[in-house]
Amino acid sequence: MKLVKNITKTSPKVDITIQGDCLDIAPKLLQGSINLLILDPPYNLNKVFNGRTFAKQSVAAYTEWLDYICSKLKPLLRPDASIYICGDWFSSASIFTVATSHFQVRNRITWEREKGRGAHSNWKNASEDIWFCTNSNSYTFNSQAVKQRRRVLAPYRRPDGSPKDWSQTENGNFRDTFASNLWTDISIPFWSMPENTDHPTQKSEKLVAKLILASSNPGDTVLDPFLGSGTTSVVAKKLQRQFIGIEIDEEYCLLSERRIELADSNPAIQGFAQEIFWERNTIIPQGNQ
Repeated sequence: MKLVKNITKTSPKVDITIQGDCLDIAPKLLQGSINLLILDPPYNLNKVFNGRTFAKQSVAAYTEWLDYICSKLKPLLRPDASIYICGDWFSSASIFTVATSHFQVRNRITWEREKGRGAHSNWKNASEDIWFCTNSNSYTFNSQAVKQRRRVLAPYRRPDGSPKDWSQTENGNFRDTFASNLWTDISIPFWSMPENTDHPTQKSEKLVAKLILASSNPGDTVLDPFLGSGTTSVVAKKLQRQFIGIEIDEEYCLLSERRIELADSNPAIQGFAQEIFWERNTIIPQGNQ
């Protein structure tokens, strides 16, 4: 296991999980070495993480906190680095303010939570945001690597009757499309999925795989300073990227390391097969096409 508690000159530089506060750890890491930063901080709401409480703050206070984090992480980035910052509808106001002051904001991805969170006095909260930023105008974006295979319900045909822009298979008709900034194919990890953990805000491997494949290349280094259950490091390993994960909670660090070890024997990513992403409920084509 590569769980590190104290960064020294002899510590591994990549493929490690570091226990500690990212604000303390960041100055000890190599500047200008990160190709991709996936920043998934606690959202601005009351939440308990393994007994550790994050308390909701005013918008101004949360914005100031997030700005300080970005100021500490930015020196670690390569000039051509990409950055993804996760949030919900409430914290997104702070994210946009901070991101525009440190990076170049390229887009906002909105992804649908399959079930959403129930509410009786408001609209059900069924989406989250991921802000796509870059450190400069030079950056990696592999659009071909994140295409999605969709079912074709009303297929067009050429005059000779052959498929037009879609493929006909024994499992159905499919079209490969470029990824948009609206994701409706993400499933929150649940009890029967091998990647599921007890972490309260776990991101799915499929979601993280899209970010990593789009904005990095094999051998690049991915940093997640709020590692949580370890999904970013796990997916980075499965996709042949180097990784650095920082997590303040020791139990989550150990969980992350265990998942990273298991990635060797189970390199599959749910919803990603044959080098393409699939819609929900297309398990049979993934396995048999």
